[in-house]
Amino acid sequence: LFARLRLVVTPEFTTLFESRALQPAPVLDTIRAEGRTIVLGAFAPLASFALFHMVTVFPLSWIVLFTRETPGRFLTIEVIGAAIGLCATLVSGLLADRIGRRTLLGSTAVLIALFAIGAPMLLDGGATGEWVFMIVGFALFGLSFGQSSGSLATSLGKTHRYTGSALTTDLAWLFGAGFAPLAALLLSSKLGLAASGAYLFSGAVCTLIALGVNKELAKRANEG
Repeated sequence: LFARLRLVVTPEFTTLFESRALQPAPVLDTIRAEGRTIVLGAFAPLASFALFHMVTVFPLSWIVLFTRETPGRFLTIEVIGAAIGLCATLVSGLLADRIGRRTLLGSTAVLIALFAIGAPMLLDGGATGEWVFMIVGFALFGLSFGQSSGSLATSLGKTHRYTGSALTTDLAWLFGAGFAPLAALLLSSKLGLAASGAYLFSGAVCTLIALGVNKELAKRANEG
């Protein structure tokens, strides 16, 4: 809330709002006009949002429910991992300026997919594996999360960009993060830790597909 209020009162925000560049549009009109982009935008950050819960809620739940480890020690690892994730988020801004936001998001999705393959073995690999899982996971999360929310915002028309971006973000959190802890924990309890890796891998694939489809649609629009 503090960050949102700080954003609202900036001179840049005030100027755009007064020029009607940030005016909300009716939700149904926005869906009719920008429905395809909203859907793609909801799936574009799926890898990042799924990874968020895969390195926070899910591993802690797994440790408490299915191992004899104490949650206090693992929480310490999470706090250190979160600090690394914060630093990675800042670095993502510098990288995005160099290579572009979508390129960075696509690259991190590939890395998240690779991480998903080895993640179950790391989490089940004792203290060393847990440390590697959390450090690498949070680093990838920071790099991807920093650019995930507005990755396709520029594809929205100016008239519906304000409302469309809000809808896209809400849907992305719902699909990417809302079900992640429960789904991953349920799958892992029935099929083993490998299922959690498969769940995260599917999120990375969805991100790559959404970015690829959006790129192709933008290319066709420019050619037309």
